Amino acid sequence: MVAIVTDRGIVHYEAIGRGKPVILLHCWLGSWSYWLPTMQLLASRYKTYALDFWGFGESAKHGVFTVAEYVEMVNQFMGRLGVERAPVMGHSMGGTVSLSLALMYPQRVSRVAVAGSPVVGSGLAVPLKLAGNRRIAGLLYRFPRAFAFGMRIASRFYARDWRTWYEMFQKDLSSTTMNSFSDSIRDLRFTDLRPRLQELRIPVMGVYGVKDNIVDPHQGHVLQTGVKHALIHYFEGSGHFPMLDEKDHFNQVVQNFLDLQ
Repeated sequence: MVAIVTDRGIVHYEAIGRGKPVILLHCWLGSWSYWLPTMQLLASRYKTYALDFWGFGESAKHGVFTVAEYVEMVNQFMGRLGVERAPVMGHSMGGTVSLSLALMYPQRVSRVAVAGSPVVGSGLAVPLKLAGNRRIAGLLYRFPRAFAFGMRIASRFYARDWRTWYEMFQKDLSSTTMNSFSDSIRDLRFTDLRPRLQELRIPVMGVYGVKDNIVDPHQGHVLQTGVKHALIHYFEGSGHFPMLDEKDHFNQVVQNFLDLQ
């Protein structure tokens, strides 16, 4: 386990490769491991850093779990490691954090890419909106087996390789606290980046799965409306996890975007 200490707790991360740094941020109820295939692909040209957000994976389990706090986490992480400026890419909630980081700390981000990320919280599916309710979150945690069984059934609609995704989900859920489970998605639900998107002057890319039923793929259009120069890719064969559903295509698109530097 590799970690750094920030003023808000431990941040676990993994790093692979050599070269220019790239920061990778995971989704809600996820961890750094979602990025492993992409990290391996980029290893010959870039040094990739994949983090666990507070409340998820192996990072600290206490604190405030909001988009703004995660922006501060990434800012401190980059400062501790001496990474002054780098491309930042995030999946789902991690992409919302990536865009927010580029807006709040523009000196940190040289380019930003998102995958299946909500620009405005209304783009989340109804079950995710409900998960932000503490009473509902409490019920899910009181009956973990029922929740896991429900997610196993639903997983067939979330990812093409649902068995791989479900194994990852089970592992990551076991490392998630009820507070981070509920608080992070509730804050994401009420996030709206649209008023500030026009401030972005760096290269921006969005990847959205046409079959995504977790985040409305129309969020790609929302992103492009706010950032006219944004490059948007729609993956016809993907749901919410294009890095799993169309791994080779996804990794090639990411590498092409980074190599344009």
